Amino acid sequence: MRSFSYERASDARAAAKSASVQDASFIAGGTNLLDLMKLEIVVPAHLVDLGRLDPGGVAPTPDGGLRIGAGVSNSILAADPTVRARYPLLSQALLAGASPQLRNKATTAGNLLQRTRCGYFYDTAAPCNKRQPGTGCSALQGFNRMNAVVGGSTDCIAVHPSDMAVAMMALDATIETVAPNGDTRRIPIAGFYRLPEHTPHLETVLQPGELITAVTLPPPPPGLQGYRKIRDRASYAFALISVASIVDGAGGHIRHARFACGGLAPRPWRVPAAEAALANVSADAETIDHAADLLLQGAAGHGHNDFKIPMTRRLLAHVVSTAVAGSDQELIHG
Repeated sequence: MRSFSYERASDARAAAKSASVQDASFIAGGTNLLDLMKLEIVVPAHLVDLGRLDPGGVAPTPDGGLRIGAGVSNSILAADPTVRARYPLLSQALLAGASPQLRNKATTAGNLLQRTRCGYFYDTAAPCNKRQPGTGCSALQGFNRMNAVVGGSTDCIAVHPSDMAVAMMALDATIETVAPNGDTRRIPIAGFYRLPEHTPHLETVLQPGELITAVTLPPPPPGLQGYRKIRDRASYAFALISVASIVDGAGGHIRHARFACGGLAPRPWRVPAAEAALANVSADAETIDHAADLLLQGAAGHGHNDFKIPMTRRLLAHVVSTAVAGSDQELIHG
């Protein structure tokens, strides 16, 4: 690990100002950043420690939604009574990610900003445009079992690893930030993550020094909520494919459906046209298959990850049909 300067921030605005210098980075739980620093994949010259800031808590909003402090741990958020009762897919997604020890340290903001687990990103001997722009993408012709089949580019096919972010995408979260000059803004999560195109090292719309302070959720829409994750082993593994869903329907009829996918793309993948195809329709195989066509429009495997395309179709069909039948114990009324 290379040497760096270090300071503890006293409040959010001071932290943002301190992190506005070149090559500065925030550290909170450090569950991802410390690994990256040890491998010298990320080499910040200055660390701004957020550990003494108020984590922010979990509190209802006047419109019936929820506001989650940026420093709230994944364990506390997953166990929060309001989250479990009204946003169960978020609790399920959090519990599907990492180990209990990591969830105790990982924070809400840090989880949103997790770096990809693409093996070539972590292999400093291999070209990787996300780690070192302009060097190439080893995954395109390499072992790409975990990589993206939609949303990627000729420069990068890494996927976003966060389970929580997929749930937040389905729930229409908004991300609150403060900038080094004290300005605040609210960013809908649908516009928070960038696609790689030719700049895969730029993953979000955050500006240098801009600090996430909270995440807000609107009131949950009616319907059965659920988070389904397919992975290589039963615990502590990243998603091959995951689906966060909210399906309002019964008796073979769908009134409304929302879903976001993980493990599929460089960001949590949500396609409004696919959801529109499942509004006020019968939940038959042809209708669900059409929605899957729209969700996967432009999808292309790269050899080892070809299986993700049919797997996504089957998982979406399972989630929607079981929600409408009301027979899946893992799908809970929100």
